[in-house]
Amino acid sequence: MGKNRICELLGIRYPIIQAPMNWVSGADLVAAVSNAGGLGTLGPNAGADDITLDVELTGERMRNQIRKVRNLTQAPFAVNIVAGFGEALIYSKKMVDVVIEEAVPVAIVSVGMPDIYTRVLKDVGIKVLHAISTARHGKKAEEAGVDAVICEGYEAGGHKGFTELTTLVLTPMVADAVSIPVVAGGGIGDARGVLAALALGADGIYMGTRFMVTREAESHTRVKEAIVKGEDVCTVSVPKDFMLARDLINKFTKDYMEIRKAGASPEEINNYLNEHSQYRSQHLGDADEAEICCGQVAGLITEVKSAGEVMQDVVQSINSRFEELKRRLADFL
Repeated sequence: MGKNRICELLGIRYPIIQAPMNWVSGADLVAAVSNAGGLGTLGPNAGADDITLDVELTGERMRNQIRKVRNLTQAPFAVNIVAGFGEALIYSKKMVDVVIEEAVPVAIVSVGMPDIYTRVLKDVGIKVLHAISTARHGKKAEEAGVDAVICEGYEAGGHKGFTELTTLVLTPMVADAVSIPVVAGGGIGDARGVLAALALGADGIYMGTRFMVTREAESHTRVKEAIVKGEDVCTVSVPKDFMLARDLINKFTKDYMEIRKAGASPEEINNYLNEHSQYRSQHLGDADEAEICCGQVAGLITEVKSAGEVMQDVVQSINSRFEELKRRLADFL
């Protein structure tokens, strides 16, 4: 696989970015992906053992993870900065400080406006990728000076906007709207997804759920097993106050939908979410009564592998899948 704009921008061999995942993507996973030629990304609560609201501790925990990554790889890697709004900005500001102090090469900024941190990060030489969910957001991110945009389709796991645009539709819309590199995420778990994203106009791909089910991921073993057991319709889109989430279907998702339908107050809903958070599933191993954010691609995952094996499977299958595609198109060319 030859280099392209994303590879050149980030200094990586393959245009594959491991998406950050809460309580999942710690230093071991990040280093494994980066060592295999992709871009590993530290996510929220990387390496943490418990929940904290302490801003300074949050920053120092990430600093420790950054330094651990550097002990495990010399390759480029990224840190996810969840910008947030209102009071949440105190956490992202601290994260920006740590990322700058530790000279992290790449920042992936999500859940917030692109003009909040882009300039301060770029002024010290950090590459900035910004997650967006519409072509209009992509244009605004480009105007703010980001180096590349990440568009996540409705199939993606975790938290996203209310737009419900699928990867198949969103990616070419964004590619047509901006001149900077485009990274596509949502529904990508193997070489077929990579080829499809590139055909849609993306320069690289953003893959989370497939890396969640790897040996290096901090996901609890019971969570990985639950995803492996998942079949085609094993996830559901879950509405929250300011966004949608995509979760693995379990008792949590069913109970959550029922309490919303019954007219629970915002306070009751928030309390329920806090009591059944990803900390309880990903860290403590409650794979039934706690939230497990993951994408629709979960239905394609049949076994737990190492992150290096996942990367190798994708890269080695690209050429054969591409040749197969050319044979299918031969009658039309």
